[in-house]
Amino acid sequence: MESLTNKKKVLESKPLNFWERAYLPAIAQGLSITIKHFFKKPATIRYPEEKREFSENYRGLHSLKRDEEGRERCTACGLCALSCPAEAITMIAGERQAGEEKLYREEKYAAVYEINMLRCIFCGLCEEACPKEAIYLDGDIVPSDFLRKDFIYGKDKLVEAPLNQ
Repeated sequence: MESLTNKKKVLESKPLNFWERAYLPAIAQGLSITIKHFFKKPATIRYPEEKREFSENYRGLHSLKRDEEGRERCTACGLCALSCPAEAITMIAGERQAGEEKLYREEKYAAVYEINMLRCIFCGLCEEACPKEAIYLDGDIVPSDFLRKDFIYGKDKLVEAPLNQ
């Protein structure tokens, strides 16, 4: 019995005929493929002019919602930050002052709320964990940028505009 390592396959090369040496059939075949692609629908879209349709369950940019009276819903419970598998959410809670307690229902609020969009995996677990329904992934796609610091979204980018504006 022969060993498998010593097996060799001998290839025989037959001489090319005139048409094969001229490469004309291969050139004609390549041109026919190229011409077929001219008449096919392109696989890409022209982004700024054409917008892509997203599915109903698309998760876009995060947004912090307001309640019916225009107050921020977030009470800085920290459940969204705890449920984030990528640890992209940073939150610092603050206490309301003595005069502010009458204006707001909750004693605590998110003094600092930041999401690092470079770390976020858009899983939606923060949205599911929030008991006050304060955070939603319902925005547009994350825009491109050149600096890392521009991908850390604070409350200035996340909180939706008040209703009276």
